[in-house]
Amino acid sequence: MIDEILKLNVRVVAASKYVDAKAIREKFKQGILEFGENQVKALALKKEELKDLPIKWHFIGNLQSNKINLLLKQRPILWQSCNGLKLARAVNKRLDYELDTLLEINSANELSKTGLDIQKALDEYLQIKEECKNIRLCGVMSIGANSADKKEIQKSFEATYKLYEKLQKYGANICSMGMSSDYELAIKCGSNMIRLGSILFKNGS
Repeated sequence: MIDEILKLNVRVVAASKYVDAKAIREKFKQGILEFGENQVKALALKKEELKDLPIKWHFIGNLQSNKINLLLKQRPILWQSCNGLKLARAVNKRLDYELDTLLEINSANELSKTGLDIQKALDEYLQIKEECKNIRLCGVMSIGANSADKKEIQKSFEATYKLYEKLQKYGANICSMGMSSDYELAIKCGSNMIRLGSILFKNGS
């Protein structure tokens, strides 16, 4: 499965929230190099346990302001979940290096999700680029609609991709959307980075 995805020029990030360092080590041996964590403390612990491996760590979860310093110490290769200008300013203020970042978009407009309203996203993306010199915006991230209706999920992916297309002239080159349950649809809709958890780590292995 992974080989087929990689042939499509889609980057696979293993969402390792529910597994331990041993399971991550196993996947790394199988050729997966990029891993994403949802919690800053877990990222710090697993990174320390696996420091002998050249893993590329992503942060893909909701970032609380009291965890900013700890996250920045980890120097992730990509912060996927910047949910707007306010958080970007707070992080930028404490950065002493450039951090590759994605703007998280709530393209399904669901109250249960974090992320920026898609109507505000273009303006806010440009404002972050202008104001936050240590945050290097390089695209967008979104989660598909929480629906059993495939058309609704597709609609949310298409909305994110349309925004991504508009942002390409401002340097955007990553459209991160699609998880274990909907990654094939996300790729069809233009995603070039997917975040896979349960499908990779079956039975925690």
